[in-house]
Amino acid sequence: MTSNEGEPSHRSTNHPHVLKDRNVTVMGLGRFGGGIGAARWLAEQGAHVTVTDTASADQLSESVAQLADLPIRHVLGGHDERDFRDADLVVVSPAVPDRAPLLATARANDVPVTTEINLFLERCPCRVVGITGSVGKSTITAMTGQILKTALGEDGVWVGGNIGASLLGDLPRMASDHVVVLELSSFQLARTPAIRWSPTIAVITNVTPNHLDWHGGFADYLASKLNIVRYQDPQRDTIIMEDVPTLRTNFDLLFGDLAGIWRYDLDSRDEPQAVMQTTSAVDCDNRQLSWPELRLSVPGAHNRRNAAAALTVAHALGIDGPRATEPLATFRALPDRLEFVAEHANVAYYNDSKSSTPESAITAMRAIERPLLIILGGYDKQVDLSAAVQFAATRAKHVACIGETGPRIQAAVEAAGGTATLDKDMGSAVNSCARRAVAGDAVLLSPACASWDQFADYRARGRCFRDLVHQLAGKAQ
Repeated sequence: MTSNEGEPSHRSTNHPHVLKDRNVTVMGLGRFGGGIGAARWLAEQGAHVTVTDTASADQLSESVAQLADLPIRHVLGGHDERDFRDADLVVVSPAVPDRAPLLATARANDVPVTTEINLFLERCPCRVVGITGSVGKSTITAMTGQILKTALGEDGVWVGGNIGASLLGDLPRMASDHVVVLELSSFQLARTPAIRWSPTIAVITNVTPNHLDWHGGFADYLASKLNIVRYQDPQRDTIIMEDVPTLRTNFDLLFGDLAGIWRYDLDSRDEPQAVMQTTSAVDCDNRQLSWPELRLSVPGAHNRRNAAAALTVAHALGIDGPRATEPLATFRALPDRLEFVAEHANVAYYNDSKSSTPESAITAMRAIERPLLIILGGYDKQVDLSAAVQFAATRAKHVACIGETGPRIQAAVEAAGGTATLDKDMGSAVNSCARRAVAGDAVLLSPACASWDQFADYRARGRCFRDLVHQLAGKAQ
């Protein structure tokens, strides 16, 4: 949580929305432009913007080029303490931990610290659907956006947050009757208490250990996720939660018995359903929802569960029946999320590079119905991988192990009676699986780990996998 919850400093204005002529430091541009949207918008508001990043100008050349038309000062290849000590405002990238020394410098000098998403939320005139969780939040966000855009019109629905580009530049085109659908990461939610914000509709998919290196422990990670409902009014707003016992227990411990909570799940026939848990203080005619007519083209029970969440949101916004279900019939998997890449020699290849937790890898392995070969491993986030490794040892014909966690995964798979190789890179892993695959098999990249040891991010990892699969096809022709 940032320190700007108390009285404003002498340096900050009594009108925090006024940014003209303010000195604003944007901490973290990112190789894929994470700070571009905030920097551009701030400059367009008339702020004097400094963008600072530890990466060099060469490493950030593509991102810098996108800001070349604006009078923005760049401090790259390291930070200058004066940009934090003497600023009127610091806008920090979500990836920067709150314990970063330069943020302490800013606060010690009464400089408010905020984020791109907080800047947006403070100014957003619309109803907001906020979606978070360890697994599934991107797909639920995209599904919800597809339903709402079909039912309400493209011009009245906005999708962003941790998915897609910044929405700051779209603020002038937003109206009070519009709906914004936001995917929200634990990094983003860690700082929303500074503005005492929760959305009109909050969705929590699940909370399992992740990003413990950033948060310092599971308790902080869980608390950050639950910030999405920290300021909810259950008599006015809507909370939608996956019916997971551990999440339900943690939620009840922290927030007590709240009224008006929809819990979504699958019924005994794997059909999406939702049940309203309410008190007598809330008048709700429809206590149970189901969508047996739903048709999905994306595989897996987890995607039907994701659809249940999106359909429950639609119901809360007054969209039911075919208006809600029909748009999902054409829904396609997002890139890097159990994305079908190609089929060569009757072997199907799936890219689930976004998978960075044991739970997401297990979900992907369960969704693929063919005999399976899997690529596991990557950056070590200090998360227990044993569940995914044990499952892979029995579910997969072969496990190709990569990255920092590769040696540990290989040893554990073999100890559990599975077959594994330690592969130096993605190319070696794809070839290792392709050599062993036979007609009818599937090769799955679902690493259960982050990508930062070998790739800039999960998108680069997924792109590498896709390129290698297409190269295999070219060699076969």
